[in-house]
Amino acid sequence: MATTGRDQHWLERAVELATANVADGGGPFGAVLVRDDVEVARGQNRVTRDHDPTAHAEVVAIRSACAVLATHVLTGLTLYSSCEPCPLCLTASLWARLDRVVYAADRTDAAGAGFDDRVFYELLDQPRSTWPTPVERLEVVGHEAPFSAWLAHAARIRY
Repeated sequence: MATTGRDQHWLERAVELATANVADGGGPFGAVLVRDDVEVARGQNRVTRDHDPTAHAEVVAIRSACAVLATHVLTGLTLYSSCEPCPLCLTASLWARLDRVVYAADRTDAAGAGFDDRVFYELLDQPRSTWPTPVERLEVVGHEAPFSAWLAHAARIRY
């Protein structure tokens, strides 16, 4: 999808949030979720401030938008981020079913400031046996029970 004239405006807003966040004790990342040229939610990196490794600007914005809109599906929204989303934020954006993700700085810019996510991008392409944190499957009796319960639950909300 081609960029719009308003993309510049919303990216500038995300960069403004990121810059202001540094002075407020957060990381240099900001994000804005927009629908029909209206800001629905925003987020700033709160990882160190809140002691939460998942409190990336994009994830904070997605959580906020979901609360505001009372839904887990954010179809129809565009995420504007001050920087290229890391694997965590990119995956959260995909799960949220966002229409678009538009970013300003890229992963090389982030690496230059000490936020090098390349190791995570590269790690996901490697065998799990080489990962620094073991991720292992151990089958237990009843491991399929949650999925059976889910499939049998008539009022389930599809992801």
